Amino acid sequence: FLVGGGGSEATRVELDTVGADGAGRTLFRTSGANFESMQRVVVDLSALLGRDVLLRLVDEDAGGWGHLNFDDFRFHAARPSFPRVDGVPPVLPPDPVLHAGLPASEAAAAMTVPEGFRVELVASEPELHQPIALTIDPKGRLWVVEAHTYPQRAPEGEGRDQILVFADEDHDGRFETRTVFARGLNLVSGLELGFGGAWVGAAPYLLFIPDRDDDLVPDGPPEVLLDGWGYQDTHETLNAFTWGPDGWLYGCHGVFTHSRVGKPGTSDELRTPLDAGVWRYHPTRHEFELFAEGTSNPWGLDFDAHGQAFVEACVIPHFFHLAQGGRYLRQAGTHFEPYTFEDIDTIADHRHYLGDDPHGGNLRSNSAGGGHAHCGLVCYQADAFPEEWRGRFLMGNIHGNRINADAPERDGSGFVARHGPDFLLANDKWFRAINFELAPEGSLYLIDWYDQQACHWTAPEIWDRTNGRLYRVSYGRHVPLEADLTRLPSEELVRLLFHSNQWFARRARLLLQERGPDAEVAAILRRIVLEKGAPERALAALWALHAVAGIDERLSEELLGSKDEHVRAWAIQCALERRSVSGALLDRLALQAMWEPAPLVRLYLASALQRLPVAQRFGLARALVTHGEDADDRNLPYLLWYGIEPIAGVAPEQA
Repeated sequence: FLVGGGGSEATRVELDTVGADGAGRTLFRTSGANFESMQRVVVDLSALLGRDVLLRLVDEDAGGWGHLNFDDFRFHAARPSFPRVDGVPPVLPPDPVLHAGLPASEAAAAMTVPEGFRVELVASEPELHQPIALTIDPKGRLWVVEAHTYPQRAPEGEGRDQILVFADEDHDGRFETRTVFARGLNLVSGLELGFGGAWVGAAPYLLFIPDRDDDLVPDGPPEVLLDGWGYQDTHETLNAFTWGPDGWLYGCHGVFTHSRVGKPGTSDELRTPLDAGVWRYHPTRHEFELFAEGTSNPWGLDFDAHGQAFVEACVIPHFFHLAQGGRYLRQAGTHFEPYTFEDIDTIADHRHYLGDDPHGGNLRSNSAGGGHAHCGLVCYQADAFPEEWRGRFLMGNIHGNRINADAPERDGSGFVARHGPDFLLANDKWFRAINFELAPEGSLYLIDWYDQQACHWTAPEIWDRTNGRLYRVSYGRHVPLEADLTRLPSEELVRLLFHSNQWFARRARLLLQERGPDAEVAAILRRIVLEKGAPERALAALWALHAVAGIDERLSEELLGSKDEHVRAWAIQCALERRSVSGALLDRLALQAMWEPAPLVRLYLASALQRLPVAQRFGLARALVTHGEDADDRNLPYLLWYGIEPIAGVAPEQA
């Protein structure tokens, strides 16, 4: 038969068998593809020859695609084949999902995870509602934002968002203590901890809520660090806060929200414009800058074992490796630099949806990964899961009600991401994974918005405010681990920098940075950075030394001779952090570019171009463009152009 029109379950064609009791039992169901032109759908009824079949046309939708087109029901003796006309999206069968709206007590048991894994409920309604951000502090406490104000920002002073803290004080894994840390917040979308307080994204503000004695009672009202964050589209505001290896606070921002960010009182011409991309903010120097531009509405950001940044995305291809200064495929609009011409593409060699239209694949893409929309991202870096999971990136799939897993593999200066088996299937249409955090014991904690609505809607009344879930995924029996890094001396924190669980390494590095310059710690870190034959230790020590005390040019030059490409690459990024280098180091970088064998290091040198004054870029640029082998690299031609293009306006004869 022919079918067209709406693609939701509310506009559908059903074929039912008729039982002895006269009742119909659905054996096949399909909808259109949100497309007017009808196309053929073929159903095999050969096993029902001689039996009654009921045809039912259902139209229960009054929305934009709230209609059904149907015609030309025909029987064929053998299975026919009908070619699909170009430009007409395929009609895909709806995904079967077992549940919708499970009680919290039943939801974890309904989930499917790989053999040996288990899912446990940690918190739910009535203790938790509308969770939108999650982080774990150095004492192992779980901090969760409740977003009661979303999707419309309330008038000033009338916000209803809260920050909750769940603590497992007797270390039995139950998190029995619930504390409200902050109330009355407005449109909160991001949260991190460090430097004696909470860093909170609540457009139009980036806030800091001080709690320097760590008694879970704010020392005073929120401090506005930056303003000018847009909220034209309230599900694309600043989000996904995480501390980078370099000691900066990183976050994401969506394409349909337009921000002009600066410190309070900054004039408009001195503000930083921002839509789609990743930004960063230095916690002690209070500097703000864009790290990379593009993608769509990223709501997940993490770094791998070598400090490479990755984000997930929606609608457009779903996974990107980010280089500093990169400009990436956009869902809409243009980059702020008009002479960009081409974007850097996704690293994913696959899609998580079927068909030509990402929206048309929603609720019909089980076999591909569930759908186009993603939220939350974590690179698993601990020992509690089987070894094959280390280094995989896990991301929530909103319409697929699951957690996808992608595995990046090196490819030139970047990566190609392979599709791995899904990590978790909720088997529940209301499951909406939002954020993930690695815990001290190596388990994974995740928050679930849990709502029959998926996204985008701005009418407050349609959202279910009555529920919200927090889960823990463990391999085997969960064994709680008592941890309080705040009590440790700095020498012990240095040892934790090399821990196989990145939760320890990252929190230890942040605590060392908070404690400030320490000559003894700096000396230890400097010695480890220069160790031979231990590149992973050297890299971890390099990040910490940079964050705690900084790296002088003499050490930078010495590290450019390291045998490890990641150490050389990060020596370049650290040296260019302040956008100024001496003439001697500039000459050394140009020499490095001429002979550098690793595409990854040449990528960092290409990124360095944009951090230099235009007049100082010539020598480095000339050396980099001599590498003909980089012509087909997935990153380098673009980063080189982004760095060289401004030269044309200053010295066209040299450009």
